[in-house]
Amino acid sequence: MPELYPELYVHPDISQASTLPAAFYKDPAIFERAKEQVFARTWQWVGDTDDLKAPGTVKPFTLLEGFLDEPLVITRDHDDRLHLLSNVCTHRGMLVAETGDNARYLRCRYHGRRFGLDGCFQAMPEFEGVKGFPSESDHLPQVPFGLWRGKFLFASLDPAVPLEEVLKPIEERLGWLPLQQFYFEPARARDYLVRANWALYCDNYLEGFHIPFIHASLNAAIDYGSYTSEIYDWCNLQLGVAASGETAFELPQDSPDYGQRIGAYYYWVFPNLMLNFYPWGLSVNVVRPLGPELTKVSFLPYVWKPALLDSGAGAGLDRVEREDEVVVEAVQKGVKSRFYDRGRFSVAREQGVHHFHRLLAQALAP
Repeated sequence: MPELYPELYVHPDISQASTLPAAFYKDPAIFERAKEQVFARTWQWVGDTDDLKAPGTVKPFTLLEGFLDEPLVITRDHDDRLHLLSNVCTHRGMLVAETGDNARYLRCRYHGRRFGLDGCFQAMPEFEGVKGFPSESDHLPQVPFGLWRGKFLFASLDPAVPLEEVLKPIEERLGWLPLQQFYFEPARARDYLVRANWALYCDNYLEGFHIPFIHASLNAAIDYGSYTSEIYDWCNLQLGVAASGETAFELPQDSPDYGQRIGAYYYWVFPNLMLNFYPWGLSVNVVRPLGPELTKVSFLPYVWKPALLDSGAGAGLDRVEREDEVVVEAVQKGVKSRFYDRGRFSVAREQGVHHFHRLLAQALAP
């Protein structure tokens, strides 16, 4: 934290900047403070709305389970409107919805308090004589949420910026992709437990510098010499040009990349989301902190062209993940050394890491 670590500052000029100090990756106080100052204020991936199509649908979940641990519930009311609500009864704190179901209303099974699917208080037994009841505080709190292309759902407990602003660079670049046609393929989904700080995992993702040294198969699928990074306000892009003979996107003529053989668009969204677009579809990677030195990473595939799943830069993702996991866990051991504090950035290859560290330092400022 700034008051504990005055050096938690990253120079805006990458050529002069040093990385975040090693303390960032191991200090429990910094880890805890990030909950409210980083994660509660940013947009978190919830999933898609494919199972929320019918009015009366109720879907409870926990936002960043094991970290933020916020109980929420998504509903689609009988006027066909989506709502994201606190899943905590305003009487005594019991969970209102414990299982996904189709319902006319929400009813707490502890004492019978009832709410509409829009979260509005409806009824409560045995409350005659209670003065000033019901009041606004008896409704279930509404939680900010956003829909991307009417399909992908994001939530934020206290958003610093609108979701549209965060995703704007992605939409402008890849608006031609028919994301509504992409479908989730659970058989290819994977969860990985990484014994390292969540930010170290993001650091590793945000630079292609290590690809020739760590990922032989991926290095063969892309043209490393043409690998570039682009920085935006709340996200950044690593553009992977396909190697000769490897699968590439069929780009429309109005694409800014038309004429290039693009094998992958690697988008990172602050602080913990990767949207990896391949010719076969989209691999969503969600990084969930569990402890200062423990992270869960979920790979969620949304398929567009199944025939291309095992070709190009988007093939062999499990192998690439396992290679990254080994490296990141070794770095976690390294940053605990008494002899390491912080390093410098490669101007050519680590713009994304520099951007990430700048955003973290700003978010954690007092």
